[in-house]
Amino acid sequence: MGKSSAYPTLKAWLQLSRPPFHTVGVLPFFLGTFLAWRFDGLFSISIFLLGATAVVMIMLSTYHAGEYFDYREDAISQRWYASRFAGGSGVVPAGILPRQVALWTSIITLGAAGIIGVALQFHFRTGPYTLFLGFLGAFPGFFYSTRPVRLVERGFGELFIGFCYGWLPVAVAFYIQCGYIDPIIHWISIPIGLTIFNVILLNEFPDYPADKTTGKKNLLVRLGERRGAFLYAMASLLSWAAALLSIDPGVPRKLLYFYSPVAALAAWIAAMMLMGKYENRALLERLCGLNIVVNLGTTASYILAFS
Repeated sequence: MGKSSAYPTLKAWLQLSRPPFHTVGVLPFFLGTFLAWRFDGLFSISIFLLGATAVVMIMLSTYHAGEYFDYREDAISQRWYASRFAGGSGVVPAGILPRQVALWTSIITLGAAGIIGVALQFHFRTGPYTLFLGFLGAFPGFFYSTRPVRLVERGFGELFIGFCYGWLPVAVAFYIQCGYIDPIIHWISIPIGLTIFNVILLNEFPDYPADKTTGKKNLLVRLGERRGAFLYAMASLLSWAAALLSIDPGVPRKLLYFYSPVAALAAWIAAMMLMGKYENRALLERLCGLNIVVNLGTTASYILAFS
């Protein structure tokens, strides 16, 4: 009886935390750690595990804050068009977990990330910029949806997400292992950042009617769906160019073997968007899922290229 009654609550917590979406932050962090080992032969399992935990805590803080502050539009979105990639987890509008829980867990996980940052900088001596770099991820994450800052409504919040899930995890992971940031990190992070920007942009399409109704002025609401689709295609094109340009500064040429299928998939998604296929809700759901594959595949391509 106790086990069966606890299961729905546990399931609700897992839904609220959205574990599959943590991969887009953890995999770039793994890439930075892997590059530290490949370039300098440095790897501390303790630093890696603590750093990865801090990344997860910041993502939890971000997601839970969104559940609390996006309550209105998420409730409408869940009624009009429930999506696995947009509109929140659905557990708060459904009343499975209290709305206030999302806010407090967001604050607690943010504090936990800060404690880990202090331990890394002052106990493990990972470098004087450790806390600062952590702040660069924690602040935009927590305030992406949190009022009164609410970056999601500023028209450039999506760019912060591209930075926080692109350059930042790769650079931080490398820095806390080696104490510096190799210039190649900047090149590698550009296509990763552009593809996660596209993940956020495309995931706004299922929520577009609800966001527009509630006056949530994110980038897609400001642009409209047609121009949003064009921006998606342009970001895809830039990510391909950035991946090619990263070869000259030092990425092995075999990147092309691993990245080509990813670029082909991204090109197909871009073509679907330019053709207005986002109006087909069933297809849009598949495109959102494949779009995450593009982001993870881009990061994985760099891991394989340096292997």
